[in-house]
Amino acid sequence: MSANQVFERGDRVGIYLQDKHSLEENVELVQYAEEQGIDEIWQAESRLARDAVSPLGAYAAVTDDIKLGTGVINNWTRNAALIAQSMSTLEELAGPDRIMCGIGAWWDPLAEKVGIDRSGALRAMRECVEVTQDLLDMENVTYDGEFVQMRDVELDVVHGDDGPRTVPVYVGGTGFKMLELTGHFADGALLNYLVSPEYNEKALDALETGAERGGRSLDDIDRPQLVVCSMDHDEEKALDNARELITQYLGQQPHIMKASGVSQDLIDEVGETIGGWPADKDDIKEGMHLIPDDVVHKLTASGTPEQCREKVREYAETGCQCPILYPLGDDRRLLIDEFADGYL
Repeated sequence: MSANQVFERGDRVGIYLQDKHSLEENVELVQYAEEQGIDEIWQAESRLARDAVSPLGAYAAVTDDIKLGTGVINNWTRNAALIAQSMSTLEELAGPDRIMCGIGAWWDPLAEKVGIDRSGALRAMRECVEVTQDLLDMENVTYDGEFVQMRDVELDVVHGDDGPRTVPVYVGGTGFKMLELTGHFADGALLNYLVSPEYNEKALDALETGAERGGRSLDDIDRPQLVVCSMDHDEEKALDNARELITQYLGQQPHIMKASGVSQDLIDEVGETIGGWPADKDDIKEGMHLIPDDVVHKLTASGTPEQCREKVREYAETGCQCPILYPLGDDRRLLIDEFADGYL
């Protein structure tokens, strides 16, 4: 791998943070997660609600050991040199072996609405990741790609260690072609959420195909995975919390659900009900009744604490090496407490 960082495999657990709660609350939760022994924090950069890099700086400033990752920034709106610069800065703040760079290909219609044409997504991702890796290795980079051009570029470190950064680069992808590409050249794959454990088996086949093409094995690719986890002692309440999120994503990012075999009829019906992005909250509420319990259980770890732990074990058995739990519901500390000692 490009970074001088080796991840332990096994009973790792992480937490995924989005934008439902205030940054102040998230900072406090990250501190609590570290105290309880949670291994990783991944910060979302979804929609146009909150960027991923700024919160990670805040988390790094108030923690000592927990690993911190972007989950994910995109390769279209940030130049590869800026991505490397941001990761280097976060490492300066957090210390070595703590920062993880997750990059994704973004999604439409958001990208299209801000003027981004995502044609050539595979090549664009490869070029961005290759250059980011080289810059983090403190190499002088000249690169003449279709999407990335660099001439005599390197990170300019004035203060502190000017050696290679210990920041592995992950690709967050859902499609199998992107996963093949990830297996070929990235340090890790950040597997997506709202997919089924059965999807994971196909994803691993794609990663392994790409790894073999690059002269590597599947074991060379770290595989954390985002997992929606709606936990409550009231099972029906937990299912409804997850149902709301599924409704939103079925209408706005249907490619994720389609990869797990959710019927096109259901995808179309929900999409028509909520009307795409940005979705109105009332429309999402209206669409929730279309989502049956079996779809909630298929795509998420939802229900009582034991039900959630059992579902997370299914993801681990199908290739996930570190579940990154997206806590839904009111009591996020309950989820941390239940998973602090692992899940196996």
